[in-house]
Formats: sequence, C-alpha cells, structure tokens
Amino acid sequence: MKEQEFIEVYGARAHNLKNIDVKIPREKLVVITGLSGSGKSSLAFDTIYAEGQRRYIETFSAYARQFLGGLERPDVDKIDGLSPVISIEQKTTNKSPRSTVGTITEIYDFLRLLFARAADAYSYNSNEKMVSYSDEQIKQLILKDFNGKKIAVLAPLIKSRKGHYRELFEQISKQGFVRVRVDGEIRELEKGMKLDRYKTHDIEVVIDRLAVNNSVGKRLDETIKTALYSGNNIMMVIDVDTNEPRYFSRELMCPTTGIAYPNPEPNTFSFNSPKGACSSCNGLGITNEINLKKVIPNDAISIKNGGIAPLGEQKNSWIFKQIQNIAERYQFTLTDPIKNIPKQALEIILNGGNESFEIASKTVGVRRNYKIDFEGIIAFITNQYDHAESTSIKRWAKNYMDEVTCSNCKGKRLKKEALHFKILDKNISDLAQMDVTELAAWFKTIEKKLSKKQITIATEILKEIRTRIQFLLDVGLDYLTLDRTSKSLSGGEAQRIRLATQIGSQLVGVLYILDEPSIGLHQRDNQKLIDSLVKLRDIGNSVLVVEHDQDMIENADFVFDIGPGAGRHGGEIVSAGTFKELKKQRTLTADYITGKKKIEVPAKRREGNGKTIKLKGASGNNLKNVSVEFPLGKMICVTGVSGSGKSTLINETLYPILNAHIYRGVKIPMPYKKIEGLEHVDKVIDIDQSPIGRTPRSNPATYTKTFDEIRSLFAKTPEAAIRGYKPGRFSFNVKGGRCETCQGGGVRVIEMNFLPDVQVECETCQGKRFNRETLEIRYKGKSISDVLNMTIEDATDFFENIPKIHRKLKTIKDVGLGYITLGQQSTTLSGGEAQRIKLAAELSKRDTGNTFYILDEPTTGLHFEDIRVLMEVLNKLANKGNTVLIIEHNLDVVKLADYVIDVGMEGGKKGGKILTTGTPEEVALHKKSYTAQFLKKLL
Repeated sequence: MKEQEFIEVYGARAHNLKNIDVKIPREKLVVITGLSGSGKSSLAFDTIYAEGQRRYIETFSAYARQFLGGLERPDVDKIDGLSPVISIEQKTTNKSPRSTVGTITEIYDFLRLLFARAADAYSYNSNEKMVSYSDEQIKQLILKDFNGKKIAVLAPLIKSRKGHYRELFEQISKQGFVRVRVDGEIRELEKGMKLDRYKTHDIEVVIDRLAVNNSVGKRLDETIKTALYSGNNIMMVIDVDTNEPRYFSRELMCPTTGIAYPNPEPNTFSFNSPKGACSSCNGLGITNEINLKKVIPNDAISIKNGGIAPLGEQKNSWIFKQIQNIAERYQFTLTDPIKNIPKQALEIILNGGNESFEIASKTVGVRRNYKIDFEGIIAFITNQYDHAESTSIKRWAKNYMDEVTCSNCKGKRLKKEALHFKILDKNISDLAQMDVTELAAWFKTIEKKLSKKQITIATEILKEIRTRIQFLLDVGLDYLTLDRTSKSLSGGEAQRIRLATQIGSQLVGVLYILDEPSIGLHQRDNQKLIDSLVKLRDIGNSVLVVEHDQDMIENADFVFDIGPGAGRHGGEIVSAGTFKELKKQRTLTADYITGKKKIEVPAKRREGNGKTIKLKGASGNNLKNVSVEFPLGKMICVTGVSGSGKSTLINETLYPILNAHIYRGVKIPMPYKKIEGLEHVDKVIDIDQSPIGRTPRSNPATYTKTFDEIRSLFAKTPEAAIRGYKPGRFSFNVKGGRCETCQGGGVRVIEMNFLPDVQVECETCQGKRFNRETLEIRYKGKSISDVLNMTIEDATDFFENIPKIHRKLKTIKDVGLGYITLGQQSTTLSGGEAQRIKLAAELSKRDTGNTFYILDEPTTGLHFEDIRVLMEVLNKLANKGNTVLIIEHNLDVVKLADYVIDVGMEGGKKGGKILTTGTPEEVALHKKSYTAQFLKKLL
C-alpha cells in the first residue's frame, strides 16, 4: 500500500478561515505566508496542530485523559494523512530562574553525569587530590606504615563545633568506650563530663590501642570495622609516640586535613537539588540584600518625619515605642536628624539589640526600668521577605533590597564540594560559563588528555554532549553560555533552542510546525537555520513553517500564500505552488518578492534637533566598555548579529536609566560610567512583544481604554440616564449589568468528567455577555454587545463624531489592525498584533515632541505590506520631533532609519563593540560589518 503523499485538510473554518481545502505535500519543507492576521496561524496551529494533538490524546485511556484536560475539536470537516505533530512556537519559554540554556538542551544533565562518573575530587582546604580506600587497603597501609609502633585507632565524631556535649559523652560510655580525644588530648571518660559550650571542639572516640605487628591481623579487622562504623566511614590512626594523626576513609577524603566528601552523584552537581545547591542562595546564584541607602534615603531628615523609609512618619505603634526607648537610653530625640544619632544607637535600630536599663524620671523623681528588645529594621524586612504569605508584603520588602551575587558561591550556584570536582582543571561551573563555541573546542580535544579509565566511562556521554552542542551551533546560537537563564532569552532564541533539541531527538515521520523561526536572526545566520530545517526534512519529516522571510520562502519546496487581506478580508488560499510559480501570481507577497511593490528608501534623511544623549562606558553582559551617542529627533536603528549586545545596550542599560530619570523606575540598569543629555527627553515608552492580557476577559477595547469611553457614552444616553445607569452597568467584569449565568464571559464551561470540558454559548444571554436590561440601552441603534463585536474598521466610522473614541480607534486602524474586533480576546492575538495594539495605545496619547520610543523588533510577525504600514506610523512620530529607537534585523526597516548603530562583530564574547554608526549609506561602506554587506544590496 502506497503511503499517502499529502496531508489533506477539508473545510477548515477556524477563526477567519473561509471553509478552505488544502493539500500539503508530505516530507517537504512547506512555507505558509501572507499578511498578518490573514489566517496563517489559524491554519497551521489552530487547525492542523490542534487536530494532531487531539488525536494523540484520544489514544490515551479515558482515565488518563481526565488529567490532561480535553482539547476541543478544531472547526474542520476532516484531515487525512496527518502524522504526529510537534509544534515549536515562540511563546513557550520557561520564566523560572532555575531554568537555563544547559537544562533546556539537556547538555547540563549530561555534564552532571560526566562529572559524577569521571571527575577527580580535590580538597577545598589543601587542594590535594582526594583519596578513598577499601577496608582491606586501610589494613595493609596500617600494617606497612606503623609496623612495630604503638597506635591508637579513633573515630571522629565532632569537627570544630561549639557545645558542651554532655549527652554525647554519656552515650559513648553507654556503648562501652572508656577514652575520648578532646581537642588533641586523650582523656578518660568521667561521669557528668562536659566542655566549655562557647568554644569550638574536636572530639574523637578511642576505639582501640594496640602495638602493630604481623599477629594483630584479626583484631585490626574488627577495630577498623568499628571505627569506620562509629566515625561515619572515616577513621584516624595516631602514632602514640609522635601524636601525629593520619586519616583513612571509605569515601573521598583529604589525606592531610581529613575532610571528606560524599560519593558524587549527578545530583551533587545540580543547583536545583538540595544535594548540590549552594545553601545561602538555594542554587539561584543571587541573594537579596538590604540596601541601607533605600532604608535611609536621606540622613538629614529625623525619624519622626519619616527618615527611616520602611517605617514612615511617627505613629503610635510598638516599633516607635521601642525606638523611643533606645532614644532614652542613648540620649537623643526622634526629632534629631538621623546623621546626629549616636552610631551605637543607629546600629541597634538597624540590627537589633537586647538590654535593660533604668532612668530617673524627671517629674516624679523615681527610677523606672526600661527594656529594649528589638529585632532591628533590617531583620524585620528580611523576615517579611522570606516568610510572609502575601505577595504584596514581599513586594514591599523587596523595595528595600538589591539583588546581589551570592557571596558564598560567587554566583556559581553550587556547594563548594561540587565545585572541587574537576576534569582537566575545569569544574562544572567553568564549563557552564563558556560560550558554546569555546565549549565545542574544549570537548573536541578532551579524549587525548583523559586517563584510560575515564575514557571508558565517558565515551557515550561525550558523544551525546558533542551532538547537542553541534545542533546549537547549527541554529546560530554559538554565543550562548549554558548558565544563561532562559528568562533572559528572546523569543527567537528560545524557539531555536527548542528546534536544536528537536533535531537532537532524531525522530522520523513527524510533522513539525514552526512559528516564524527567523525572528531575531541576523541575515547572516538565516542560512544556518534553513540548513537545519532542510536536515529535519531530509531524515524523513514534514516541516511546515509560518514565515515572512524572503530567504525562507525562496528555499521552500512549496509555498501557500493566504490572503488576500487580513482578518475578515483574508482566510483564503490565494496561491499555492513552488517559489517559481508564486512569483508569477498577482498577490501582494509575489509583488514584493518580484519587486513590483517595494518600500522606498527616503530621498533625504532627517536632520534631528541637534541634541544628543551620550551614554559612556556601558559594560553589562558582553559590552566592552562602549560609549554611544543617540541623536534625538531621528529614527535610530540598532543592528547587529544575534547576541552581539543590542538588547543589553538598549533594554538593560539605556531604558532603565531613562525610566529611572523620568518616572523613578526601580529596575537597576547594567553597569555604565555616565550619561549626558537626559534633560532633552521628557517621556520614554518601551514597546515589547509580551502579551497584552493573559485572560479571555482582556481585549483591545479594554487595553487601549477605549471601552471606558464607550461605557461612559452609553451611560449618557437618555434611556440610561432615566434608569440611573452608571458606566459600571456596561462592564462585563462587575455585577449589575453583566449576565450572571456566565458572569459576563459569554460562554459557560460544562465539566464532563471523563471527556474534555466543553464551552457552550451561554443560553441566558446567547453569548452577548450582558443581561436583557443592559442590552436595551442603544446608541445609534446598537447595543453595547453589538459594539464589542464590531471590527475596528466599522467602529472607526461608527464613532466618527466622538473625538476621544475615534482618535484611539483610528490609531489602531492605522497600525494595520482594522480587521480585529473590539471585543476579541487578547489570548487569541499573535505577538505582532499585541505589540501593535500597545503601539496604538501609546500613539493615541498626546505626544510631547520630546518622547523617546523604544521598540524591540517590531516587525515580528509582519508581512512586507504590514511593515510598510508600520513604518509610515513610526515616521509620523519622528516627523513630530520625537526620537524612535528600533532594535531590528529587518533590512526594510534599517534602510529607512536616519541613523544606524551597528553592534558586533559576532555574538557572545566576540561581540559587545560598536562597529560603526551613521546614516545607512555610511554604514553600508563599512568593510567588516555583516549588516553592511546585506544593506549594500538594498540601497
């Protein structure tokens, strides 16, 4: 029987798809392209992926399915020839601080195994190699080294700890031992014996004293066994004449100081397990420390007037009574400026203290006793942060703290024992701090330097590590380090890491669906990515990519173009065929590819307003102490290969500085020396790709605050005024006007115990979200529910006469989102759409003409035509004198900029320098810059 050659989809109607039939060739690289919002993701993810996922879950037993939560059947008649589906999207990065590049790619897991099995342990006291012996080896060593001498065999019990140890001595004598060695001298056990509890002690119990000769073999066996049992696998032997101790252990042990390590397991090297994690920072590498500058921001103010920020102004509370007592004791008043308070008193206020004292009362002439029992402000804040249940109290405490590198492990996350296991002089943390290129080089030559035994153990593990590193190199992530946390990765990086992991699993016969894998990739790395996808296809998988990138479209075996417009104007297949066939079509995509339509390069670049912001000596992450000028009043574009330091420079350094200056933001910028020219900017706006709302109740109307205006408008209609309805009546989130059956959701969730939960339209309000009385209020013949179902285009005309609403809606329409409805759930918007709604919300506010806009890769998810529309909007902003700064790889955007800052050369450690700055024409002349090579072709 011949295997099916196509995945056939019949009657797809999800979201805006117009009942389409598609035949997708199997085992080919297929690209779906088209305008944003035309229905690409609806076809790839909401239809094909959703159905593949549902069929997979259907194969489980009904019992297992109840735990997985059900999946709705996508709105499609039937799909034939579907293989198991794996989707690689941008949204799925783990935000936990414990997830790192090493743990996602599993390279770190293999490194842990390698270190647990093949590393050598070194003592953290003397740096000697640790040794371990079997019982028989210990016996032979004693017979050889102590022959003819008198020895005492001891078992160590306590090592440098404080205490009086009375119970311990009682316990030892009950076991029948008569002598102990305390702090280096052997003593007989006496009844009630105890030590000074405030000094540190070493205690060993004497197991046996004997003269060594060849006839003591059997007695020595027993003695060694008992000593190792009592001493927890460690024993010591003392030469009675010289009093020199020597240690022996079944586990890893330092031959001179006797410290021992437990035998290593993979867990010993995991910062997510109590066995390996540094105990001060719990394996996070950072701790929160109180910042005294935040606790006492200004020492010229008195305590009474709120000089101690966490306490605020004086009130009648226990803490202030205690501080009053401290003031009596140290003779100052709460109205004195803090800088005049005696040092000792301030020390007690901050760090706590216990003391009783008496003071003669002036009025009555009696002496009164006071007691200070105060834990101190610092301890109080720290306790609240560590133990409070509520997040708001934690957030309050965090205001007075700084995140600092853990002083114990220096940010390496592991216990010191784990860091003293080494292979070729490197511990596991050294390897995690190398970037992937260095790591690959280190593993290339490792075999020549390992011992025979190590090679036998490590061969398989090394093979796994090398293949995984190679995949990271293949997708262009050579600049990442394994200890980089996954929350600091961009969407595109996270997606390519998942791609690398998938290629690593070497599955065959699978349908992979990727969502714009080229996001955040420089043109230079595009080819690497395409090669990886071709590799996936060649081992026998079908690869389906939703993509706008021209290189990707050219390399595809088959291209579907969905359109012709977006939203309700899209949802049809306008062309399907190879790249050559696509070029002959008359579609928007084809016009841009053939050059019939193009984004024009401006004839003249803006001059700007002559003012600049100068940032000097930025050195965060991989930045090499760079200084940059940002000319104001221009459109600035920051370019450079992935990982070269663009985001560090802008999002982590410049934006927090501006934000702190203008809005007193709290995010601490990466290290820099100084900044000049902040006075020229009076507003900063950062627009990124995070979703605008995480609940189905959030929608474009609520996010842009248009809905508030619309509700006020409905409340002003004559009928609403007669009934006394206020704007709250028209909200679907509060009681009063909403339908109470579905609580304003429009759907009811019916729980089916064994089958998936079903969402049905609410039978009371028919999905309209409001109750009958609310819906009777109409404006121009439309109820509030009708308004929510209007597209932005229709609503713009409908509210033409209401300037406040019209302005906001028109901006959303201008950024190319005329096709979405006012009430569309935010969870169903794509990343690019969410970013443009944020942009629209900012654009509809009155600008000051001195605003600094920062956009991080705004072209994500945008088709050539959408980029043209977006750039028109951004140009309008710059024309009004605002500064627009864009971090971008897309050359259509770069060529429109007035000023380009190119960061490079490579990513990671080889990046972090400013290569060249100037107009696109000037930058294109640079000999070495990668951006310049690609930019030349377009200008």
